[in-house]
Amino acid sequence: MTKRIFRAILTVALTVLLASLVLIVGVLHGYFQDRVLDELSSRTAYIALGVEHEGVEYLEDGFPNDCRVTWVGADGAVLWDNREDSTRMENHADRPEVHEALLLGKGHAARYSDTLAQKTLYYALRLSDGSVLRVSDTQYSVWMLVLQALQPVALVMVLAFCLALWLAGRLARQLVEPINAMDLNDPGEEIGYEELAPLVGKLRSQKRQISRQMEDLRRSREEFAAITENMSEGLLIIDRETRVLSYNAAALRLLDALTPVEENSVLALNREPGFRRCVEEALAGRRREELLEREDTCCRVLANPVEQDGAVTGAVLIVLDVTEKERREALRREFTANVSHELKTPLTAILGTAEILENGMVKPEDIPHFAGNIRREAQRLIGLVNDIIKLSRLDEGDTAAPWEMVDLHAMAEEVLRQLAPAAEKQRVTMTVEGSVGPVRGVPQIIEEIIYNLCDNAIAYNKPGGSVWVTLTSTPEGERVTVADTGIGIPPELRERVFERFYRVDKSHSGGGTGLGLSIVKHGAAYLGACIELDSELGKGSIFTLTFPPV
Repeated sequence: MTKRIFRAILTVALTVLLASLVLIVGVLHGYFQDRVLDELSSRTAYIALGVEHEGVEYLEDGFPNDCRVTWVGADGAVLWDNREDSTRMENHADRPEVHEALLLGKGHAARYSDTLAQKTLYYALRLSDGSVLRVSDTQYSVWMLVLQALQPVALVMVLAFCLALWLAGRLARQLVEPINAMDLNDPGEEIGYEELAPLVGKLRSQKRQISRQMEDLRRSREEFAAITENMSEGLLIIDRETRVLSYNAAALRLLDALTPVEENSVLALNREPGFRRCVEEALAGRRREELLEREDTCCRVLANPVEQDGAVTGAVLIVLDVTEKERREALRREFTANVSHELKTPLTAILGTAEILENGMVKPEDIPHFAGNIRREAQRLIGLVNDIIKLSRLDEGDTAAPWEMVDLHAMAEEVLRQLAPAAEKQRVTMTVEGSVGPVRGVPQIIEEIIYNLCDNAIAYNKPGGSVWVTLTSTPEGERVTVADTGIGIPPELRERVFERFYRVDKSHSGGGTGLGLSIVKHGAAYLGACIELDSELGKGSIFTLTFPPV
């Protein structure tokens, strides 16, 4: 802005200077022309007076040659001229100044010579005898005068130009200084120029409007950030060139990516082919869904194109953590397969025995034996079905049994009484130690948990081994510990023992269903209790069940 003002002021100053110079030269030229004409009229009158008294002798007697004098007769013939031979000169009656003087007594004229760039002024005066005396002198043109005074004029122009430069720069800075001093972010009431008042008013209005818009934008961004950052699902917004425009922390966590710098390509977050296909299909205008599987996680990516005016401008990617869902699906498939296998085994035995009996291939004295086989397999099948029903109810949280205060010591003794025949058969000693206060829970579930723990402790014990049921009170709650001297559990299998149908050693299962510890786990979760396992291979296992305080 300062440069533009400087150039404008300098241009105006130089234009005014040149115009003034031309005007002054023109005015002076006209002034000098009038002065020369007045001087010519005076000189003509003086010479005419001498010619009136002395005649031609006055003209020939050493007359100065600084101007031209011509004496013309009444008929226009040249009588005398101080610069030319009068006999050779043409008739001057048609000359304007001579013709005017013959008619009016005096006349004047001016004629310009292009060759000499000079103007000649003529003044004629009629004498008493009717002749005309004409005196002429030359005057230079305006441009000639300028050329003659070129050096001083050039010096003046250079000085004027320098002065104009300095004044224009100073004035431009002075003009711009109040504007530069204005705070556009907060224009005050006092301004340098009243002409800027409308502009300052608009700036204030726009500033208020922009402040409101920025506040709304900030609030919207905070709301969007609060929503997206608290989402368990990952969110990615990309443009047409796959640059990341927005994202949340869940997306980085689920994709196992480092924090990206915005405007980087989304393809740098994950190199899996499925993820790339999602991005490419979405940017091509088609919805795409892919499952990304890794060792410990499983994510589903949903990609949708973003269109504007019929053209794809980007894409929105949603990343869902379906690890638990996929695990449940895998467990469901495994459970279905295991159930099919476990049901098929006793049913096959029952069917085979029944066919033998039906075909009469059994001796009468062997019928009780085969009938016993059918009964045992049927009992095993009924137990398996009952355990599956129990697990299903625990998964759904639907037991229908009321919550009561339960005496753990009495319940533990009752469980050991029920398992006494099995323990005696395995030559395992069982004892109950300690005492605790009552706990709140479902009696049937608590009894089932303790029963399964003790039953496993007997089944996987060594002949002559022991099982201890210890009851203790802790700040965390009432605690039941079932310890045995059995075969123990390898460290790598301790998490799997709670899976359905999983057995550490089938030779020690005693025909169990493989659902006991799974029922223990789900029952403890239903009651809000905590189950812990500590085991050493070849020395035994310790299961600790801690109930929450009442």
